[in-house]
Amino acid sequence: MPPRLAPRCNTAHRDTVMPPVTDDLRIRKIEALAPPSQLLSLLPCDERSSETVTNSRVALHEILHGRDDRLAVVIGPCSIHDPVAAMEYARRLRPLRDQFGDALEIVMRVYFEKPRTTIGWKGLINDPDLDGSFQINKGLRVARGLLRDINNLGLP
Repeated sequence: MPPRLAPRCNTAHRDTVMPPVTDDLRIRKIEALAPPSQLLSLLPCDERSSETVTNSRVALHEILHGRDDRLAVVIGPCSIHDPVAAMEYARRLRPLRDQFGDALEIVMRVYFEKPRTTIGWKGLINDPDLDGSFQINKGLRVARGLLRDINNLGLP
C-alpha cells in the first residue's frame, strides 16, 4: 500500500507537497488500557490466593536453592483460551498436588499469549472473545480473575 500524501499546501508555493502521512495508517481506534490499580481494585487478591502464591514461592525458592529435595513441576496447556476449561483443568490438577506433594511442587502453567503465533489469534488478554475485537481491558480482567480463582483452589 503506497503512503498517503497530505494535501498540497494552500500557500504561494503551490508545488510544495507536505511529507507523506505515515502515522496511524492501520489504527481503527485508540482506547486507554486499565491501570493495574483499577484491576487490583476490581479483583482484589484475597487471603487464600495470597497464601497459595506466597507458600509456593517459598517452596520453589527452597527447591531451586537445593534446600528442598522435591521436584518443581510446571504443568499445563501452551496457552489459555477458555477460562472454563482452564478451571476444569485446575480442579483436576489440584488433588494431584496433595497426592504427590511429598515429592513434587506442582504449579499450573497459565499463559495468556501466543508468542510464536505471527498470524491469527494472539491470546486471551489481547482478544478474549476470539473474534478479532481486541477487547484488551476485558482480557486483562478475565486473566486476573482466572488467576485469582485458580489460586483460591490452593493451586499456584
